Amino acid sequence: MYKLFIIALLLVIKVHPLLGQNEWKLKTEKEGIKVYAEVVPDSKIKAIKAVGEYNATASELVALLMDIKTSPDWVYHVKSCKMISQVSPSELYYYLEISVPWPASNRDLVVHLKVSQDPDTKIITIDAPAVPGLVPIKKGVVRINESIGKWTITPLGTDQIRVEYMVHVNPGGSVPSWVVNLFATEGPLEIFKHIRLELQKNAYKNTVLSYLKN
Repeated sequence: MYKLFIIALLLVIKVHPLLGQNEWKLKTEKEGIKVYAEVVPDSKIKAIKAVGEYNATASELVALLMDIKTSPDWVYHVKSCKMISQVSPSELYYYLEISVPWPASNRDLVVHLKVSQDPDTKIITIDAPAVPGLVPIKKGVVRINESIGKWTITPLGTDQIRVEYMVHVNPGGSVPSWVVNLFATEGPLEIFKHIRLELQKNAYKNTVLSYLKN
């Protein structure tokens, strides 16, 4: 019942200083995608890392991740998604509400997406913490304020990239932590599989972003 809810929550991303300090354990591997879990100190919720490769350029993937209006196409149970402000081509704020199956309440959050690139290695990172404020609290909807993770996009060659996705999220409310941990490994698998399909669309093919070096 909570499966789609957990998958949707995994969209939220920003790196945490504690992630990677313990031991990542492989939980599942399917269709070339590996998903790992790691215990986070002082938290009942495990951190998750997914790793996979795509036949695409870094710009094409970044274009997809920054295309907020298409989030419902590859993030499950999105009730609404809207831009709050576009700071620059590589930075924005947006609002997301996630439909959660009964008896749990819907969740929502404000996300700050920011893209950066190492000029030497050309490795790209996309951070997207949940941030407080900007949108009023809705009655009957639980606001997510604690969500941290990171996308790392590494060019491997012509039209091929390695993608690593780390996340640790506190969904708030009364969702049991064991339920979150149980379905967290399947969430990244679904996200990565849907991204592969989205990257085949003409909207992203041959994208060139001026602020990135491919």
